[in-house]
Amino acid sequence: MVEMSVNELVPVLQLAIGPVIVISGVGLVLLSMTNRYGRAIDRSRHLAEQRRAGGQGRIQRLTAQIDVLVRRARLLRQAIVLASASLLFVAFIIIALFVMALAKLDGGPVIIALFVACMGSLVGSLVLFMVDINLSLKALDLDIEPGN
Repeated sequence: MVEMSVNELVPVLQLAIGPVIVISGVGLVLLSMTNRYGRAIDRSRHLAEQRRAGGQGRIQRLTAQIDVLVRRARLLRQAIVLASASLLFVAFIIIALFVMALAKLDGGPVIIALFVACMGSLVGSLVLFMVDINLSLKALDLDIEPGN
């Protein structure tokens, strides 16, 4: 069994604090995304119900609104997957830090690759989130159009 003294463990724990903070921040972003995703799904179901019960004149408008909501839900699903992948990469960074400290290995390239993958996933997720926010304005425009 590999043994580490507390003096050797403290620097590793200090290195792991940064990634743990990323987990907290990305977790909050994920909470926001999943709430928006749930609302888009719920609103789509509500509009689909109205479309089934509505007259011919409203079907086209409701279908356009549902189409926007479906696009938003797909974007949000992709954003959630990328944000979750980002969290997985952070977890791998923390595990790698401890394994490399225990095995007394230099894992700089591994940590760098995991960090780049983590940030790339996070950036992709946030870009999709911003696209969703902009697309939600299109849904609002359709919702408040005269004659609705």
